[in-house]
Amino acid sequence: MKKVELLAPAKNIKAINAGIDYADSFYFGAKDFNMRMQADNFTDRELARAVKMCHDRGKKVYFTSNILVYENELNLLYQALANAYEIGFDAAIVNDIAAIEYAKDIGIPIHVSTQQNISNSTAAKFFEKLGAERLILARECSLEQIAEIKSKLTTAGIEVFIHGAMCTSISGRCYFSMDVCGDNEHSANRGRCVQPCRREWRVFDEKNNEYIYDGVRFMNSRDLCMIEYIPELIEANIDAFKIEGRMRSPHYVEIVTKIYHEAIESYYKNKFTKDQKKMVGKWIYELKKVYNRGFTNGFYLKRATQEDQQHVSPTNLSHWRLIELGQVLTYSKTENKAKVLLRNGRLKEGMRILLQGGTRSDTYFHQTIKLIEYKNHRVKSTRKASYNSPVVVWINAEEQMQSKKRDKLYIFTNKTYRHRKKRSDKKLRKKDYYKL
Repeated sequence: MKKVELLAPAKNIKAINAGIDYADSFYFGAKDFNMRMQADNFTDRELARAVKMCHDRGKKVYFTSNILVYENELNLLYQALANAYEIGFDAAIVNDIAAIEYAKDIGIPIHVSTQQNISNSTAAKFFEKLGAERLILARECSLEQIAEIKSKLTTAGIEVFIHGAMCTSISGRCYFSMDVCGDNEHSANRGRCVQPCRREWRVFDEKNNEYIYDGVRFMNSRDLCMIEYIPELIEANIDAFKIEGRMRSPHYVEIVTKIYHEAIESYYKNKFTKDQKKMVGKWIYELKKVYNRGFTNGFYLKRATQEDQQHVSPTNLSHWRLIELGQVLTYSKTENKAKVLLRNGRLKEGMRILLQGGTRSDTYFHQTIKLIEYKNHRVKSTRKASYNSPVVVWINAEEQMQSKKRDKLYIFTNKTYRHRKKRSDKKLRKKDYYKL
């Protein structure tokens, strides 16, 4: 049996760094022509860097170009796909028939987007005949339907979403956002949905009779989570599992991709048995730490009901947060140590930390502190730091660190940290940090 491919999202290079140890492939887009126009997305130079970085690690990369395209944009679309081909993308995820035709002309392999709402074998075979290498099925398909569609294809592979945000409409083919905003550019089909479905609504007919629902957020779907059913999905002969999340943080990409990677590996090592179901509880617990609206199995096992809607909140339910503790002052690659300015909380040996760059740095380093040095002496922990009473220490991690000056240092916690500037007559200058 061919091993299933785990496909992770990326809104920037930091997200790729975050998930590259766990994903088999990544999907991301340029500044135009993709369904997540509000994500960071990539410049042409960043696209080339990202593709090389992934290929150097043996990962595949897919170029997302899956929005509806208007007449005046055809030349730009062709140029974008041609550029993706030249850079070396392994395939293009496309929706518009024009994009499919251009991709065929250019020679870049075609993955048909879920926006095409492929829900049956006849539609699937139609796109297979057009030359599609892979079909990303509609989220509304059941597991049984997916297995049947796959059995009737001869060359095209099947890809499905297994985790992440769900649209209340049919695979995202929705005009609610466009109608509310009153212009085409806020259309979900143009990658700029403002998600009005997440809000509270009341519905009245023309006679002022109100429709009574189980809650006022009756269109606000929970997030998809299929971690418990990895064996069933693999045994349906699905070729690729896709994680939604090109608007999500690099930390989200790391945690979710890592957990699904563990589950997939567990299956192939014959460890995902009934006796191992306790692992599912652990995985779900970890998934609930990062951004989520509560979980649902979507349409895989049954038709959706009000139980699959999130009536309480339109946004994150997790109480866990990344808390900034300080920043990197300097980094010694030869000694594998970073000099860190702490302005919040304390550090301890054995603590999990995250070093992450800002807009000008691609750093993403999540590791355990192995060593802390304070004034040339090894210490088990630092004192508690604050904005007006900072601490400067050298830290060393278990693996080779990757950091730059001004990278931020975070911890992931559900504890409360205060990080407030206090008024002080004495201002601490930046150059004084190095004397502490």
